[in-house]
Amino acid sequence: MPEEVPKTTKFMLSSLSGCMATVIVQPMDLVKNRMQVSGEGGGAKTHKSSFHAIRNILANEGFLAFYNGLGAGLLRQVMYTGTRLGIYTSLFSHFTKNGKPPGFAEKMGIAATAGSIGAFVGTPAELCLIRMTTDKSLPETERRNYKNVFDAIFRVTREEGVTTLWRGCGPTVGRAVVVNIAQLVSYSQCKEMLIKKTDVFKEGILTHFVASMISALVTTVASLPVDIAKTRLQKMKIVDGVPEYKGFVDVFSRIVKKEGVFALWKGFTPYYARLGPHTVLTFIFLEQLLNVYKKAKGIESKSASL
Repeated sequence: MPEEVPKTTKFMLSSLSGCMATVIVQPMDLVKNRMQVSGEGGGAKTHKSSFHAIRNILANEGFLAFYNGLGAGLLRQVMYTGTRLGIYTSLFSHFTKNGKPPGFAEKMGIAATAGSIGAFVGTPAELCLIRMTTDKSLPETERRNYKNVFDAIFRVTREEGVTTLWRGCGPTVGRAVVVNIAQLVSYSQCKEMLIKKTDVFKEGILTHFVASMISALVTTVASLPVDIAKTRLQKMKIVDGVPEYKGFVDVFSRIVKKEGVFALWKGFTPYYARLGPHTVLTFIFLEQLLNVYKKAKGIESKSASL
């Protein structure tokens, strides 16, 4: 009888769970990106709050505008989430010995490895997602008007060079390391503690939900400043050979100087509103898909999935 889920299956189920979650939370991802570029350089429309941004989008662009860039979001999930969760679940199972999950330090190493590789693979889709979701925040003459994610990839490659697809790769990888350590490790730790130290929680959807929401809050606080820097780098244009920002540090310093230190957490509400449900749904979908697969294949694995 097989004892483990094949690695290729873990990659596919991870991608599928991420895509399922993305379809539900895409509107909050768009609002989060609009908030992060709000007030930037005086060119983008300033949104006073997340609710103000939502009202403006509904009034000026219509409900379907919340799904601008959905194709890029789905491609990102296949490339990024599929890779990071596929690697994480595989390494997690590998380092689980006799039913005992990896220690805290091992979990951090596994999460950092999975996140950095996934981020590098997913950066082109991430760049397209940022540009497509923030395009309407630009003046009409500066909009790129990509038709879809594949048109975006083709035009970026043709007009700006293939290496542009990996613009912002450094902060994207940096954010991914922070996100994965905060998200995956806190999720695993919370789930483990809830089950071991309380009589209320057992392995199941309720435990997955509570652990996911705690994990999402930790991840939001830790990763949002890096995410804002990444968003602005990937959105920027180069005029007469001069980029809007010199690099990661320049983005941080200019945000703090011109907008204040708390601007580093601009878009906190939509970021958490997006990350919270996305974390919950991704982990719940993945755990359930893995359980269904194990039952269908008669797998009796003693190791935890996450």
